[in-house]
Amino acid sequence: MVDLESEVPPLPPRYRFRDLLLGDQGWQNDDRVQVEFYVNENTFKERLKLFFIKNQRSSLRIRLFNFSLKLLSCLLYIFRVLDDPTKGNACWGCSNQNYTTIDWSPVIWVRRSLPLWGLQVTVALISLFETMLLSYLSYKGNIWEQIVRIPFILEIINTVPFFITIFWPPLRNLFIPVFLNCWLAKHALENMINDLHRAIQRTQSAMFNQLLILISTLLCLIFTCICGIQHLERAGNNLTLFDSLYFCIVTFSTVGFGDVTPKIWPSKLLVVIMICVALVVLPIQFEQLAYLWMERQKSGGNYSRHRAQTEKHIVLCVSSLKIDLLMDFLNEFYAHPRLQDYYVVILCPTEMDSQVRRVLQIPMWSQRVIYLQGSALKDQDLLRAKMDNAEACFILSSRCEVDRTAADHQTILRAWAVKDFAPNRPLYVQILKPENKFHVKFADHVVCEEEFKYAMLALNCICPATSTLITLLVHTSRGQEGQQSPEQWQEMYGKCSGNEVHHIVMEESIFFAEYEGKSFTYASFHAHKKYGVCLIGVRREDNKNIVLNPGPRYIMNSTDTCFYINIIKEENSTFKKQEEEERTRASNSFYQGPSRLPVHSIIASMGTVAIDLHDTGCRSSSGPNLTLPADGSKGQRRPSIAPVLEVADTSSVQTCDLLSDQSEDEAAPSDDEESTGEECIKGYPPNSPYIGSSPTFCHLLREKVPFCCLRLDKGCQHNYYEDAKSYGFKNKLIIVSAETVGNGLYNFIVPLRAYYRPKTELNPIVVLLDNPPDLHFLEAVCWFPMVYYMVGSIDNLDDLLRCGVSFAANMVVVDKESTMSAEEDYMADAKTIVNVQTLFRLFSSLSIITELTHPANMRFMQFRAKDCYSLTLSKLEKVRELFINVLYNNKGSNLAFMFRLPFAAGRVFSISMLDTLLYQSFVKDYMISITRLLLGLDTTPGSGFLCAMKITEDDLWIRTYGRLYQKLCSSTGDIPIGVYRTESHKLATSESQISVNVDDCEDTKEIKDTFGCRSNHRNSTSSDQSDRPLLRKKSMQWARRLSRKVPKHFSKTDEKISQQRMSLCKRSERQELAELVKNRMRNLGLSTAGCEGMNDHQNMLSYILINPSPDTRLELSDIVYLIRPDPLVYVPKDPNSRKSSVGNNTGGGQDETQL
Repeated sequence: MVDLESEVPPLPPRYRFRDLLLGDQGWQNDDRVQVEFYVNENTFKERLKLFFIKNQRSSLRIRLFNFSLKLLSCLLYIFRVLDDPTKGNACWGCSNQNYTTIDWSPVIWVRRSLPLWGLQVTVALISLFETMLLSYLSYKGNIWEQIVRIPFILEIINTVPFFITIFWPPLRNLFIPVFLNCWLAKHALENMINDLHRAIQRTQSAMFNQLLILISTLLCLIFTCICGIQHLERAGNNLTLFDSLYFCIVTFSTVGFGDVTPKIWPSKLLVVIMICVALVVLPIQFEQLAYLWMERQKSGGNYSRHRAQTEKHIVLCVSSLKIDLLMDFLNEFYAHPRLQDYYVVILCPTEMDSQVRRVLQIPMWSQRVIYLQGSALKDQDLLRAKMDNAEACFILSSRCEVDRTAADHQTILRAWAVKDFAPNRPLYVQILKPENKFHVKFADHVVCEEEFKYAMLALNCICPATSTLITLLVHTSRGQEGQQSPEQWQEMYGKCSGNEVHHIVMEESIFFAEYEGKSFTYASFHAHKKYGVCLIGVRREDNKNIVLNPGPRYIMNSTDTCFYINIIKEENSTFKKQEEEERTRASNSFYQGPSRLPVHSIIASMGTVAIDLHDTGCRSSSGPNLTLPADGSKGQRRPSIAPVLEVADTSSVQTCDLLSDQSEDEAAPSDDEESTGEECIKGYPPNSPYIGSSPTFCHLLREKVPFCCLRLDKGCQHNYYEDAKSYGFKNKLIIVSAETVGNGLYNFIVPLRAYYRPKTELNPIVVLLDNPPDLHFLEAVCWFPMVYYMVGSIDNLDDLLRCGVSFAANMVVVDKESTMSAEEDYMADAKTIVNVQTLFRLFSSLSIITELTHPANMRFMQFRAKDCYSLTLSKLEKVRELFINVLYNNKGSNLAFMFRLPFAAGRVFSISMLDTLLYQSFVKDYMISITRLLLGLDTTPGSGFLCAMKITEDDLWIRTYGRLYQKLCSSTGDIPIGVYRTESHKLATSESQISVNVDDCEDTKEIKDTFGCRSNHRNSTSSDQSDRPLLRKKSMQWARRLSRKVPKHFSKTDEKISQQRMSLCKRSERQELAELVKNRMRNLGLSTAGCEGMNDHQNMLSYILINPSPDTRLELSDIVYLIRPDPLVYVPKDPNSRKSSVGNNTGGGQDETQL
């Protein structure tokens, strides 16, 4: 075996002293060849070119020196003119000569002193040498290209004659047009500016360069004209430099006084030539400058570095800027007082449209909003917007794009680009699809549209008007809307809409500091009773998670951050004792009825709220007293509301293990389980349709349902049901109509199957899809009980009847992505609105919840053209907007559609209404977390959830909202946050309400005995005739005449036909629609048993009262929004003390536990 180490040559002794002296000669015996690079740059010409042209800094110095030489030559010319007499000039050593017509000697010869001549010759020689050297270095094979250049020709004219005078002294007084060096100075200045920008590594502004060229051109024209006219007039009028300057300014400004004019033809010819040159050159320069100015106006220019360092600004990045999006952002952003000094820099790749341009020209916005046309993917544009100095960056998606996934991809790239350019800037990102959310997880705040949208629509089915509740909470308002309205409900609704979520540290608070060491429910109840604020959540100092209603076992700490609902935050409030205000209140009481909301504790004045401290002492027995009475008061009624304990009694609180929970609703299988063979458990869904979804404890099936059983309208080998009625569901259906299955639809199912929903109250969910779902979605939903899908459309009545719309409790219509973009923006909702209107007319008892693209189209929902009440509300809405803008300086709510009946009732929703959630998070960084907890998108251990309870006749003894607050806090630990109220109003007779009566159409007019009867008959007849369709009216007259002209002898068949005709005429439109639906169900083989009639709810209106006053009277059918404690942490000892959720039980009040 060969020893490998013996074949390795020894290392050369490279560090010997001989090698240090003589160098290492080992490379000479090597085959390697030394290669020298860039040999061409080692030549003398290349080195000169590198110094004079290529090197930025040395080239800049050379051009600056050249520019200084040209200016010096012009100054020397002026000195020569001032020192030169007009007469007696001739060649050096020649006698004066006389000319007959024009004395040309002053024009050809000048007087030039010897020192001045020496300076001019020196400057000329240096300039000539530099010109020849640069021409040699710039030579590229074509000599004529260097010679015929105008700068080279001017340089030869101004330098070569001086060089000749050195060798021929008589020519020293020869006139040389040195003033033409101003054009060479202009050329050197342009090159110098270019080298300057290259040297400092800064992109120059085209606007600045063009402006510099224009100014320098104008100065050169004027200077050339001044010097030329002055020199030529030496042979004529003998003008001075100042006279020539005066003449040029007067001439170029087109004033033309005529007091100074040229006298000889050469000077006149020069004036003509200069005017022609000016008329050609200057318009071209001005045109280029105007073009650059217009382009700069379109692109927006730059946000200066000085402003970025001295002022605060935020950057808004959007794909396309619409006027609605811009106004929503500006109104919400500047609604906060501490943001009034901020500037908004908009970075958008598209050109500003006309509507946005008009808005940004308003003085209120023109001083604070800067529009820059550019892309967030370019560092140059981010530098223009001074992103590295911005306080925050908002990146919004374009929801009107047909391909919403592509819109998300653009948003993701913008977020990455901003994070790469300015990694320390706070980032607020809006994303559309939930599956793309994890790409922007690094952002400080992220709002996913489809997550919030579907969760909110789902809660609308079990907690009415949740979408309106959340929308009002995330909008900034002062509660001044509707205060001048004649409608009482608008006054109450408008005042309570000003409530928002605020925060404060407990030890710094007047509201909550006194409740340190007390339970959460005790602090919440007493703070509401005393100050009118609603404490909904807390956050520990050492924990970043917010907890909503942690329950009575939670003890308040001084370092806790309290989150509460109130019209204004505590820092902007002053406090007064109630005794000081009783005198003023006695003379002017605002409480005039059981349902009227008094001005109880909130008085808005100069941006500050005065809150009255209620007397917490014992009241007289005549007033409402929530405290326990004395033992001697046996004749009084026994109190039914227990006091809220400062510290929860551990004997009345027990922990709950959900995994071993055998509550009453799980002890025996329900009717639905027996009919479908499904057995439910509680756990986490095994399959999530996208990355980043928050795990939620839900009702699940022990075994997943086969995909074939998820199809509602087709039987399979496991079941034979083909329509919703045949399943025999105990609870009513919830139908959601969508175009395609998106991952966001998963968030519609999860809140409806959450673990805290009683299993007996779970509603079957039917997804009506235009396109078949993919297997990925079916794999995610097959573990949930009573979830089905059906392929169909809401345009087709047969599909609606098969999916059980006639037996459904709620119908959710989701906006279709294919209709979000239209040629006319607001027409994107046309198809959805008409389809929902058809559903409303066919199934009036169905609760329809609709999503629209544009909130402005809410006025067309459930439209009734002859509804005078709705038309009156529309007029009041415009008056309210004008009142807020004029009297309150536009500091009211930005919701123009706030008093529309569909929005107030929670029947319509637009995802753009939640844009303010992202904007408001800049000031309130906790708003997104609280909203996600309310909607059930996040589940924090120990945090409560949103639910609702209904006030029945047995609950009216509680009387007021404050007493209900006490009852809930003392019994179940629930925290009420608002009331959903439904009441009736008088509507004008609409077309759908008219019942045709043949007696009202008699040709003979009966004379009434009394004037009252006559007037009533006239009014009813006129209203019927005005609202009744003309065709129906004529057909009734025809039927009446036929009945009068019946012969005496007619057959039984004719009598039967006549009776059928009369019965058809007597039917109302609503009855015809109901009969149409039933006939269609019979044709499809569907059972009509239990099909509800057409209930008329058109004279009812609903609205929300957020955090009403404790004195607010409860009314029958009020729905109270509750934040219920987490069942995993706290469960009441008596299970009968908790009311069931609203809208989930079909047996009326028998399943509800009364208070």
